[in-house]
Amino acid sequence: MKQRALGITLRPLDNGRLNNLCGALDENLRQIETAFDVTIARRGEDFRISGALAQSRLAGQALEHFYELAKTPLSIDDIQLGLVELSNRGLTAQAAPALITRKSDLHGRTPNQTAYLRQIQEHDITFGIGPAGTGKTYLAVASAVDAIERDQVERIVLTRPAVEAGERLGFLPGDLAQKVDPYLRPLYDALYDLMGFDKVSRLFEKQSIEVAPLAYMRGRTLNHAFIILDEAQNTTPEQIKMFLTRIGIGAKAVITGDVTQIDLPKGQKSGLIEARRILADVRGIGFADFDAADVVRHPLVARIVAAYEKNAEQKA
Repeated sequence: MKQRALGITLRPLDNGRLNNLCGALDENLRQIETAFDVTIARRGEDFRISGALAQSRLAGQALEHFYELAKTPLSIDDIQLGLVELSNRGLTAQAAPALITRKSDLHGRTPNQTAYLRQIQEHDITFGIGPAGTGKTYLAVASAVDAIERDQVERIVLTRPAVEAGERLGFLPGDLAQKVDPYLRPLYDALYDLMGFDKVSRLFEKQSIEVAPLAYMRGRTLNHAFIILDEAQNTTPEQIKMFLTRIGIGAKAVITGDVTQIDLPKGQKSGLIEARRILADVRGIGFADFDAADVVRHPLVARIVAAYEKNAEQKA
């Protein structure tokens, strides 16, 4: 791959914007370096980018883009989310309606994320399948918050199979809610982020938000609820069938999972993989697939996911 150093000068010169662009101890520049696998050296408004020519050009475009935005300080979140959007610039996706949450700028950052939000709005049952960090769970919770804010549902139900990720946690003390808390913590975190701690606490008190282990869903019919089944790759075929048949009148369900991180006992089939095969042609059920390009975390995460995907293809 062709290597060369690329020089760019950011104009008009504005030391305040340069400081905002670079961040404390040039942390923002390090994020851009990691995202594009280049090295950036700076003297004043002059930048020198070393690496593969195509990647260096992309990094230069990113510097110019963020310099335009740097009238106010740029956080690492601003840089990382901006890098995701830049990497998907030019790709088309159907626009998704805005969601009513505490985060006014919440929207799909990639075409697959936007399509996922659209699938959730258009279908009563939606599957979101892909690697960690692609926003499957967060966007599902955001859609649930939006639905309850619009009075489209009366409550949110969160459930997850209680399967340890390769560890044995042993006996967990406390009542049922305290026992399942460790498994549902990612869902709690998303709720607090999107609604605020006080509002979430009030909705828990009113039982407008409910958490339940998957095993406790048998025999129930959930009407006028937004139900999220997280980590569905760790369900058995019998469990996911049981869950899908709990859906009642006026209800909406989102099932999320990553089929590359199955923690079931060796030899046990994943219910998520089985459901994808069996329900692929059922009208009214939506499927959204994610890949490394949809990762909205530290730039290294996308490269880690891509490396594991490549390794899996080589083994296959």
